[in-house]
Order: sequence, then C-alpha cells, then structure tokens
Amino acid sequence: MLVAIIIHAIIQEYVLDKINRKMHFSKTKHSKFNESGQLSAFYLFSCVWGTSILVSENYISDPTSLWRDYPHTLIPFQMKFFYILQLAYWFHAFPELYFQKTKKEDIFRQIVYIGLYLFHIAGAYLLNLTHLGLVLLVLHYFVEFLFHISRLFYFSDEKYQKGFSLWAVLFVLGRLLTLILSVLTFGFGLARAEDQQLNFSTGNFNILAIRISVLASICMTQAFMMWKFINFQLRRWREHSSSQPQSVKKKFVSAKGKTSRKERENGINGTVTSNGADSPRSRKDKSS
Repeated sequence: MLVAIIIHAIIQEYVLDKINRKMHFSKTKHSKFNESGQLSAFYLFSCVWGTSILVSENYISDPTSLWRDYPHTLIPFQMKFFYILQLAYWFHAFPELYFQKTKKEDIFRQIVYIGLYLFHIAGAYLLNLTHLGLVLLVLHYFVEFLFHISRLFYFSDEKYQKGFSLWAVLFVLGRLLTLILSVLTFGFGLARAEDQQLNFSTGNFNILAIRISVLASICMTQAFMMWKFINFQLRRWREHSSSQPQSVKKKFVSAKGKTSRKERENGINGTVTSNGADSPRSRKDKSS
C-alpha cells in the first residue's frame, strides 16, 4: 500500500502537474484529468502484467484452465503478487480521496467504484477463482484504459471523439465476453466437477449456492455498469444536440449583423441614403 502511494505521488508531481500547468485547466477538468491520468497509468501497467501472466501460464490458449483442477490453491508467485498489488492499490484509493480533495458530491460515487473493485478482487482470491479473476480483470482493465486515455486526449482537444466511439463498442463487447466466460465457468465447468463439497481445509467452495451467488454478483455488476454506460451515452447525446442549436444561432446572428452593416452603408431595403449619394429631392433643391 505504501508503494502504491509513492508511485501515485511520483506520477502526480512529475507528470500530471506539469501538464496541468501548461494546459491551464479549470478546477473540474483539473480533477478529472488527474483521475484519468492516474487510472490510465495503473490500468496499462496491470493490463500488460496480467497479459504476460496469462501467456506464460497458457490460460489464453486453454480456456478450460479457468475451471480445471479447481480449487486453484497452488498459484504462481507472480499471480499472487499481482493480486496483492491490486488490493493494495484499491485500498490506497480511500485515503487518496482526502489528499486529492475530492468534492463531497463525488465521494459516494468514488467509494462505490472502489468498493466494487475490492469486493470482486478479494472474492476471486479468497474463493480460489484466481484464473477466472485474472482473465476478467485484464479484459476490464483494457476497456477502462481506453476510456481514460481517450478522455485525456479529449481534454487537450475537445474535437477528439474517435476514442470514445471505439471504447463504446469494446465496452459492450467486454460485458458480453465477461458474462460468457462466467457462465461457462460456473454453469458448465464447475457444475460438472466431481468434487462439489464445501471444504475449508482444501479451499474448495464449489457448491451450488456459492456458484449461483458469485454468478449473480457478476451479472448484477455488469448490469450496473451497462446502466451507467447508457446514462453516459444519453448525457453525451443531449450535450451534443444542445450545442448544435447554439452554433446555428451564432451563425444566424453573425449573418444578421453583416446584413445590418450593409443596410447602413447602402440604405434600408436597397435604397441609397444621403450618405452614399444625393437624393432626387436634394438634387432638385440644388438646381433651384
């Protein structure tokens, strides 16, 4: 946990703060930029490390390893260290809410966000579901990394929207793949295992009640994330649709201003005023 705090401070002071001074963000963008900067660095590191474990242990080439030889009590050291680092990082996020001076209205959202990570990571580790947990974490971290890196580019250039479009597609695919792997593991793999008796000494939690509870927890979390995702997309659509009439109105006002200037120069309704040339009446007065 102390290592996570030190790394967090180094990234904040030597990278994010320097960029903030150059970009001159507002307070709202400043906090969101710091959040996305920290999380994108963590997600990238965890995704690369987790992928190297999956490749070295042949979990990707053999999907049956997600449930084969359960319980997975004998795990490699690097996987155990990976889970310890994940728990340490998300535990350190609680005091960071104070140090980062998070707004009161955002504290509850952040606590729920951090609590969901701790609940699922600790659950996968304690229930000896480390293989499935690692695959789902890497998948989720990759999608989240794409979102936060897209938000960083968006803060530097608000016209940048391609990253969000790609993230939206991968987010939905990620949720579907998470549900598919979870159903295969609990409904197909572990459900057909020979040993389905609760045994704390061997770490076997493969019973029907726990399988249903864990699967229901994953499904509820995915549903909650999809609900947040739909709300986010609707909010972006409203902001985009509300900005279009304002731009059209500005163009109309500018065109009207140009027309009024031409009218002042050439006269109203196409007639020429005394500033541009003599009127017929003035010419008659002069001749007389």
